[in-house]
Formats: sequence, C-alpha cells, structure tokens
Amino acid sequence: MSKRITDHPVLGPLEEQKEVSFTFNGQTLIGRENESIAAALLANGIRTLRHHEDSGSPRGIYCNIGHCFECRVTVNSKQGVRSCLTPLQEGMTIQSGGPLPSPVRDWRNAHE
Repeated sequence: MSKRITDHPVLGPLEEQKEVSFTFNGQTLIGRENESIAAALLANGIRTLRHHEDSGSPRGIYCNIGHCFECRVTVNSKQGVRSCLTPLQEGMTIQSGGPLPSPVRDWRNAHE
C-alpha cells in the first residue's frame, strides 16, 4: 500500500511520474523515476534507512536537504550515498547500513 502524497495541500494534485522498480535490502519495490530515493522508501512505508555504525540504533530521514548524512545508503555497491539527494532510477539496488566492526571499540575494551 503506497503512502505517497498525490494531492498536496499547497501544491495541489501532483503530476504522475513514470513508475520504476528497485530493490531495498533484497525487497523489490516501486517508486517514481527521479524522485529521491528517500521519498520512494517513505512512500513504501520504510522509515529506517540504516543503523548507526557504532550503537546500532535506527536512522531515518532527518534534515532531507543533504546536510546531516543520516539518510546514507549503499546504491549499486557505492557506500555513503545520501538518499534524500539521489534520484531514483530503474533497477537500482539499494542497501541499508548497519553496525560496523570497530577495532577502536575492541582496543578500548581490551585496555580498560
């Protein structure tokens, strides 16, 4: 079920865009060509775009204008892509990020 806004309270009815398919974490989804990846994910009900590298806490869209980097995802094997600024294209493979192994954390624990 799409959560897409099709009739904006200020802008009025929004023009239909070409539908494209893409995958997010292995799940095939439908979005609109050239809308932001973040908008396509939100329209598909996805709120968690990645997990914090250290703590593992969920992250989603925060500023939605490219300043905060909270919406980073991996797109077609390229890491660190800001989903709020990147236009969706047919066939994109998108993956969320998760906690990373941390040699710094392991070193700290070993020396405390």
